[in-house]
Amino acid sequence: MRPAGSLQQRYITRYRCDQPPRRLRDPVISEAPLALLLITGPLEQPQTQPWLLTLRTPGADYELAAGLLFSEGLIQTASDILKMSYCVGPDKSQQTYNQLQIRLRPGLQPDLSSQQRWGASTTACGLCGKVALAQLMQELPVLPPAGQDWQVSAEVFYALLERLRAAQKLFARTGGVHAAGLFDRSGKLLDLAEDLGRHNALDKLIGARLLQGQLDLHQCILLLSGRPSFEMIQKALRARIPVVAAVGAPSSLAVDLARDGGQTLLGFLKSDGFNLYCGAERLC
Repeated sequence: MRPAGSLQQRYITRYRCDQPPRRLRDPVISEAPLALLLITGPLEQPQTQPWLLTLRTPGADYELAAGLLFSEGLIQTASDILKMSYCVGPDKSQQTYNQLQIRLRPGLQPDLSSQQRWGASTTACGLCGKVALAQLMQELPVLPPAGQDWQVSAEVFYALLERLRAAQKLFARTGGVHAAGLFDRSGKLLDLAEDLGRHNALDKLIGARLLQGQLDLHQCILLLSGRPSFEMIQKALRARIPVVAAVGAPSSLAVDLARDGGQTLLGFLKSDGFNLYCGAERLC
């Protein structure tokens, strides 16, 4: 079995007001399931248990898994993961690229009793498969107050969306993916991840930095191509990202969590303005 690519081709009929309909092949973004299996316990007595079944755009699956584990508070550093590998199917010569095994270090026994996410988790909602909202209220860091050494000009944000879009290769081909971009305070793009699920894009971004040993994000700005939900803010806080900007509007829970966590949250970002919901002390 070959791994699915990020793009697939489908036949469409294109209608234009000044042209006859045309049938042609068009690239669409791939959507495929991914099952994450956790392996814990002593090396000589491993225990495998299913953790999450999600839908994602194939690609950067290791980063997605690492980001999810970190965002859920199940691991703290990349060293908590000993190995990740795709499962083999009935034919031992074939890899099954829709199942990923994650071997955690011996001695690390995450409490999965409140996770209960084995079930369909869609690309649209990061809360799918969670038992109750109360289980999401994990212990999250409260960011230190912003001093004069951590301020960013409001003018910087006006150019971020254009820079994000210019770097979105999958979006340029399909128009069907979300992005999470990491910027420094001058507005320079540092990292980018794309996925048809906005939560997945952020997990891939955080997971990539985690695996690279570069999860020092306390000087960074996060830009989200969609709306910042409660869980998106939760993930950003766990990664200690102080400023989150988004194209869409935040939910009430997202605003409350960002405010309580000492985060700066912007929404409705455009090339000529934005709405500030909390954390004005970081803007100058």
